[in-house]
Amino acid sequence: MKKPQSGFTLVEIAIVLLIVGLLLGGVLKGQELIDSAKAKNLAQELRSIPAMVHAYQDKFRALPGDDVAAIRHLCSGGDTCTTVGDGNGLIDGDWDATSGFETVRFWQHLRLANLMTGSTDTDDAGFLPRNALGGRLGVQRGNSVLGVPGSVVVCSDAIPGKIVRQLDIALDDGDPARGSLRAGTTGATGLVAISAANPLEDANSHTVCASL
Repeated sequence: MKKPQSGFTLVEIAIVLLIVGLLLGGVLKGQELIDSAKAKNLAQELRSIPAMVHAYQDKFRALPGDDVAAIRHLCSGGDTCTTVGDGNGLIDGDWDATSGFETVRFWQHLRLANLMTGSTDTDDAGFLPRNALGGRLGVQRGNSVLGVPGSVVVCSDAIPGKIVRQLDIALDDGDPARGSLRAGTTGATGLVAISAANPLEDANSHTVCASL
């Protein structure tokens, strides 16, 4: 008499596949929610900087970083707590500069004016701001980076392409190659704008710049 063969029945296999499918669906949905939260945090960072710039301008009639009277505006008791700008109405320097430019002093002026938190010591290792993903956050003169229009743009790097797409939908027209928010990749000579020849890759790291 033959012994009955052991193994899974079709019903058992179907149940296992159903459970695996539910688990995978939960993981993918969870990752989608995480990416959405990251995009919202990045969007909030990009939105908050224009508000701080406008508050500084309303208070001192100058741009932070470029303020020619910054010592008088921000320091007390005759101290020289900062360096003044040249007052030319532009924030000079590259957005990812580390020292010596108005784009770096921009953050110090905002903090001394109590418009944002953080160290006011430009030599502090944690002085330069970071975005929600750990990348650099900075400002630069408009039209000089990725062709983004406006007098001042804010840039943020180390952002995966799939989050760039969500960010552009939230803040602009959904096309990272044009509009007031544009994306680029780091090339041998600097940022290379997203285009048909340089497409946005979901898994790659990108830099976004948006007009204030």
